[in-house]
Amino acid sequence: QLQLVESGGGLVQAGGSLRLSCAASGRTLRSFSMAWFRQSPGKEREFVAALTLRGDTYYADSVKGRFAISKDSAKTTGFLQMDSLKPEDTAVYYCAADPGIPANSGDVYGIRGYKFWGQGTQVTVSS
Repeated sequence: QLQLVESGGGLVQAGGSLRLSCAASGRTLRSFSMAWFRQSPGKEREFVAALTLRGDTYYADSVKGRFAISKDSAKTTGFLQMDSLKPEDTAVYYCAADPGIPANSGDVYGIRGYKFWGQGTQVTVSS
């Protein structure tokens, strides 16, 4: 069974950077596609970025060019590098993973496309 634990969240000023980590235990991420989602108070959880097992990357339009998703070479940790942060990026960020390659776009962008989830890490961007 795969367990995911996020870290790296915190308080940062607008324009700053944070790097979120997603540590895997129980199994490595070698055979999993992974993604990051975020949720603000009163809003639904939304897609941020995905990295498939094939190496394809996907980003929400709101973060494209500012965020980058990756895995380490040992495939034990996933990352979300966040640059040029804006107050609207404030949210709890969740790491997610699912075995194999997504079959369709719904599996890439949708919450139901991922079986395993972390508990989340808070990111707050001040103006």
